[in-house]
Amino acid sequence: MTGLPVMKRILLVVLLAAAAMYVILHCNLWKTNVYLHSDTCLPLKLQHEPQTRGRQAEEHISSQPDLNRLPPTATRRKSGLENCSLDPPFESLWNGQKIYPFLCVNDFMKLALSNGNDKLELPYGIKRAESYFRLALSRLHNCRLFNEDNGVICRRCVVVGNGGVLRNKTLGEKIDSYDVVIRMNNGPVRGYEEDVGKRTTFRLFYPESVFSDPIHYDPDTTVVLLVFKPHDLKWLWNILNGHKINTNGFWKKPALKMIYKVNQIRILDPIIIRKTAHEWLQFPTKFPRKEKPKHPTTGLIAITLAFHICNEVHVAGFKYNFADRNSSLHYYGNETMSEMIENGYHNIIAEQKFLKSLVEKQFVVSLT
Repeated sequence: MTGLPVMKRILLVVLLAAAAMYVILHCNLWKTNVYLHSDTCLPLKLQHEPQTRGRQAEEHISSQPDLNRLPPTATRRKSGLENCSLDPPFESLWNGQKIYPFLCVNDFMKLALSNGNDKLELPYGIKRAESYFRLALSRLHNCRLFNEDNGVICRRCVVVGNGGVLRNKTLGEKIDSYDVVIRMNNGPVRGYEEDVGKRTTFRLFYPESVFSDPIHYDPDTTVVLLVFKPHDLKWLWNILNGHKINTNGFWKKPALKMIYKVNQIRILDPIIIRKTAHEWLQFPTKFPRKEKPKHPTTGLIAITLAFHICNEVHVAGFKYNFADRNSSLHYYGNETMSEMIENGYHNIIAEQKFLKSLVEKQFVVSLT
């Protein structure tokens, strides 16, 4: 009987060792997802400092999860331009660099090292947010440009802005005639078909601007997330996994549900936004401390996207009447130009000048 306490002690040691191994394994498997799992895997300092948890936890999590655990993702980068023999009129804007616009989980880090994304933090790079990108991308089913090859070689595209100038222009049928129709944010189609058309190939969005009402769902639309902050990637991961959405860190309440299917979602390469901001609009890489940083509008980012997937680009709905502060800002709703003029995050004057130069150089055709 004297051996019984010894056996109990041995059994206790075995159980404690098994529990320790479980915790270690659990943390290794989920260390890229500290926001969605138990705080057991976080250092004690992070467990007791929620106010600084975002940056510290971001630095804590690994940027190299086991790729064998990630779902297969298409990585063949077919731009949509390679088979067309016609040189687009805006070819000089590429500066010899044709960009595939969507990130793929299996090689986004490799591309980041080659194009400088690894040296810049969000919104125009991925530095300090690599793990968030990897986590969100691992949830997406593919990164293809077009879901199906419809046989079109040289694509004619139209970028449809949300400007009030579209009202009563009856351009709907004309817009629907293009091979690719690009829209942005929550500009509705339903109820406005006569002026803006019915079809949508790509719709650019961010968490605060995506549709959440299923009435706007379109099975033929690919929606493209513009990432401006780590919260946007955490939002995508949470919403696709059915987790509760933390609305802190957003400039207005983000969507709390996703009406689109996973295979319809892409993430835009930040280099597209960076090219728009720094090369085309000549925004500084650093703004004075007392000045709000300026970022391109979703509309101008959409035009940049079009230049990298289309051979011919037309635009509609990008003209604004700055002289009349009470004129309609959008073709829908009741917002007025005064709200755009007072917006401190965009330089609308610079964008309008750039768009005017694009039209004058015949790089694009304006339908409005």
